[in-house]
Amino acid sequence: MACAAGGRSRFVMADLTGTPGSFDKSSLSVALIGADERRRGEMAEALSGRPGVTVKEYVAFPHDLDELPRLLEQHYDVVVVDADSDSDFAVQLAENLLASGKTYVMAYSADPDVRLAIRFMRAGVREFFTLPLDNGEIAEALIRASNRSTAPPEPARAASKVFTFLGTKGGCGVTTIAANFAISLAQESERSTLLIDLGLPLGDAAINLGIVPEFSVANALQDPTRLDSNFLNTLVARHSSGVGVLAAPSDFQADQPNREFLDKLLGVARQDFEFIVVDLGSRVDLMDTALFASDAVIYLVTQVGISELRNANRMITRFFPKRDWGLQIVLNRYKPATLLFDDKNIEKALTRPTQWRIPDDWASARRTQSTATPLALDDSQISLAIRQMARIACGLPADREEKKSLFSFFR
Repeated sequence: MACAAGGRSRFVMADLTGTPGSFDKSSLSVALIGADERRRGEMAEALSGRPGVTVKEYVAFPHDLDELPRLLEQHYDVVVVDADSDSDFAVQLAENLLASGKTYVMAYSADPDVRLAIRFMRAGVREFFTLPLDNGEIAEALIRASNRSTAPPEPARAASKVFTFLGTKGGCGVTTIAANFAISLAQESERSTLLIDLGLPLGDAAINLGIVPEFSVANALQDPTRLDSNFLNTLVARHSSGVGVLAAPSDFQADQPNREFLDKLLGVARQDFEFIVVDLGSRVDLMDTALFASDAVIYLVTQVGISELRNANRMITRFFPKRDWGLQIVLNRYKPATLLFDDKNIEKALTRPTQWRIPDDWASARRTQSTATPLALDDSQISLAIRQMARIACGLPADREEKKSLFSFFR
């Protein structure tokens, strides 16, 4: 590596332990790695003003990642990395440190490039500072790291899952299905669930759930350098079912969301929520984002009409020709007696079988809209179908009592 110095790093240690201040328990051990003496010195000075912190400076990166354990010699609560010395290797270094799940990694840079910060945050870095440093920000970051290091270890959980709901045209019921799917998912799985409304510019998932949020997606995306788990949780509204909701803005936005910012938002959300449900409306302009990553499950919502089936065919052919299990087709407002097409023609138009059929139950839909009560909390054929979708999505078997009544709607 360009920043490796002669095979061995020179170690400089500054013992900064003092009278406990913001840190209630044992001292916080920090490894500071950076080849540039000026930048490293500025960061060391900022850290040195914090009581209860022990810092050890490393003046070079290891030659390769295999040397990392030998270089550090011990486990540190926090590792602070210079992002400018060799950004590619620094990202790999951060990812390697984070793989154990025991180290709180921070990075610093003299370059105020948002793209560089996003790159490190995607790798899992929890704090990213730009020079000149703000001592208040450093202090707050160390407090967060200290709270994490003294907290009892949390049981390991499975990787989070992303469920993206996309409609073939406006008005086909994407928001209704996505919002109620999120509620059913949280209730059936008893796991943390977040609903993100990206059906811009007029998303109404919050209205569907009968809540009035104070913040929105716009607040999350306006300053990506500030976006972390703590900040995201201050923006999330809570539904009585336990579902977190990051609502769409209440007014028109002049600018479209930046794709890199959206990826960061999703990455931060996946740190705290086990399930992320995204209402995308009928937008196809975000296909190159993490919303459509290979591990995301896409629910393509359509109706049995000429326009809807035509759009579905075009979208599947254009965007999902090779996607198999990761694409679930949902026929909404399904009423066999009134259809102009039989199952064979529907499958031909879609180029593949449908997985889900949500029945046309106008009375139930109207009742829940009038009372601002989610369909998932109602006892109807629609709620039963959506509930089974959620059970299958979170790996649960279909409820035996529901299996018989839902047979005609699930294929």
